[in-house]
Amino acid sequence: MKQISFSQAEFQRKKRRTRREVFPAEMEQIMPWEELVAVVEPHYPKGKRGRPPVGLERMLRVFFVQQWNGLSDEGVEDAITDSQALRAFVGIDLSREAAPDATTVLQFRHLLGQHALTKKLFEAVNGKRTAAGLMMREGTSADATIIAAPPSVKNEANARDPHMHQTKKGNQWYFGMKARIGVDAESGLVHTVVGTAANEADVTQTEHLLHGEVKNVFLNAGYIGADKREELKERKINWQIAMKRGKLKAVSEESSFGQLLRKLESLKASIRSKVEHPFHIVKNLFHYKKVRYKGLDKNTAQLHTLFALANLMIAKRKLLALNSQVAP
Repeated sequence: MKQISFSQAEFQRKKRRTRREVFPAEMEQIMPWEELVAVVEPHYPKGKRGRPPVGLERMLRVFFVQQWNGLSDEGVEDAITDSQALRAFVGIDLSREAAPDATTVLQFRHLLGQHALTKKLFEAVNGKRTAAGLMMREGTSADATIIAAPPSVKNEANARDPHMHQTKKGNQWYFGMKARIGVDAESGLVHTVVGTAANEADVTQTEHLLHGEVKNVFLNAGYIGADKREELKERKINWQIAMKRGKLKAVSEESSFGQLLRKLESLKASIRSKVEHPFHIVKNLFHYKKVRYKGLDKNTAQLHTLFALANLMIAKRKLLALNSQVAP
């Protein structure tokens, strides 16, 4: 009989499981591991020379733990060491082995970035969701959120990141980038991710947030004029773009037209609101409110990972239900 450690025995005696313990177990059931491993495997070291590499699936698990919790390379090693639930998810027995160190995590991130694999991981997750009938792909809502970057020039280059720029929102100036997403209007799942400097106007990026099958597009007032742009005016799309607040206020609330117009704008807003859920998950639950790296490419690569994981969280209940039906 295998002897368990004191920490494992203590963990097994616990009566109540915390959300931090339940979450990895739930994600374990809905992650498309086979597809994700297949994306990275052609580029992963085979271990023919030198020390054998850490197993690919284990490194993917470590990488996802890092993204879920907004951890540094050193922080994810400590978090896995300290948490029985995370060790179970990653598959590490501390009595025999240690968690992958910060250097190993860094090398894995560089591997993903070098071969643009985070976008392929995002596509693999979405492919599985489409196959399960969770992404309808007929209607799209798009929006952007500002991700702050360090404005300080107290660094080796004595300069800000040249790929980041400042923009004004209301009366406040922000420095950083914009995370832009196209979201399925029915399911709320993200189908497209684009990263740009913060000063890029939203309407100029509309084309990049629409997929080829879209029929209805729901946008806020920042996208007014998108339907008249040269690259979009020939597409057969039913555009639903919000009115500017000033124009809506100018219409009398007492007139029947004004009441009907407000109901229409409210309906469009209720559909557009689904685009805010992925932003909430990424910024508040995954703690991604500031860029972690220099340059748009590295940060956009991370955005693909974060929104792939956000999609899994949005579809979690339906996926768990589907898995329970398939299970013998």
